[in-house]
Amino acid sequence: MARHHEVNDLVWRALCKANVPSAKEPSGLVRDDGKRPDGSTLIPWLAGKAMAWDVTVVNTLAESYVTISASPCGVAEHAAARKSLKYSSLPSSHIFQPLALETLGPINSTGISFLTELGRRLTGVSGDSRETMHLFQRVSLAVQRYNSVAFKGTFSVPTELD
Repeated sequence: MARHHEVNDLVWRALCKANVPSAKEPSGLVRDDGKRPDGSTLIPWLAGKAMAWDVTVVNTLAESYVTISASPCGVAEHAAARKSLKYSSLPSSHIFQPLALETLGPINSTGISFLTELGRRLTGVSGDSRETMHLFQRVSLAVQRYNSVAFKGTFSVPTELD
């Protein structure tokens, strides 16, 4: 859960730095079950439409993904498709951008395109041509950091008898 929040915060902060005002968990983009996307731009992102995004980080090694993980980016693409279906009822004033990351690295194809475009916009504001690379590095480090936390959590704490 913390990994998801950190990646979502990275996206939100990058959008703000790129002069794209955004809101986290916006109200008003109502779904039947009351769930909200992770965020939405407050101005048009593409083709005159605002963008709503939702981040998911899936465990590539989970038993439920074993057959899917045989193909490159299979788990990330599967998770992105599930998110897109989940938010298919968003208003036509918005486009939906899933950002699905696997714990072992791959990102869904539209997520890569989104981060690349966001990096391009960051470069336009800062003038630093390395913005896209830095954005991908920050996202990657967030996933890796929480992988190590999860891995460490699998160890038992030794007692005096050990």
